[in-house]
Amino acid sequence: MLLNFLRKLHGIYSALVFVVVVLLLFCPLLIIAPGLPLRRAIGRFTVRTWLLFSFIPFRVRGLENLPNERTLVICNHASYLDGLLLTAALPARFTFLVQHGAGEWPYVGRVIRRMGVSFVNRESPREAAKATKALIDRVKAGESFAIFPEGTFRAAPLMLPFQPGAFVIAGRSGAKIVPAVIRGSRTLLGEGARLCSWAPIEIECFPAMQAGDDSRAAADALSASARAVMLANSADGDAGDWTPPPFGTRS
Repeated sequence: MLLNFLRKLHGIYSALVFVVVVLLLFCPLLIIAPGLPLRRAIGRFTVRTWLLFSFIPFRVRGLENLPNERTLVICNHASYLDGLLLTAALPARFTFLVQHGAGEWPYVGRVIRRMGVSFVNRESPREAAKATKALIDRVKAGESFAIFPEGTFRAAPLMLPFQPGAFVIAGRSGAKIVPAVIRGSRTLLGEGARLCSWAPIEIECFPAMQAGDDSRAAADALSASARAVMLANSADGDAGDWTPPPFGTRS
């Protein structure tokens, strides 16, 4: 009973810290700051500051595995905070893919637009196909992206099937894929949670891999290889044949 009380107390405290540090102090600064590199640096510092003052341990490993060229980091998706946590971990050159409706959220939508995210409508196959083509061109031009290939998450500790988009983009653009895992975020703020539950967070990036050619078969093989690495190094089991909603429902 005491442990549950302390967990709830910490959840309330970390929520208050989030409001003060993230929403009231740093987000206004991020909105007015000039230049995307500076805004992304502020965003990274903001998340790390919130974690620090919330007494949540945060460790990042394997950044040396990120190539100094166009790269797609693919990461497991386990909580509402994964985008923020990955923002705090990766260099500022990485652009995140976000569900298109998020850009219209009051205040938060403006913040994420200022962070230079790219929006994709996963609920529409036609729009998703157009977005994939545009992303291939952007990656060919040298951009790097962070993508959650599951497209959504569930409360159960299972890794959902991967959607093919990131691996098709990698094959057709010649970009490298870096598998990454977030550990602890499902406990921190998983599906259905209203308050954070204390958990140490660790993010690890693994050696880069690349598709053999630009075929769909090569993209599928790349997806399977990356998924195997991520399953072997995360706390998630394999969701098997669970079928996600078309093109996902969350960023």
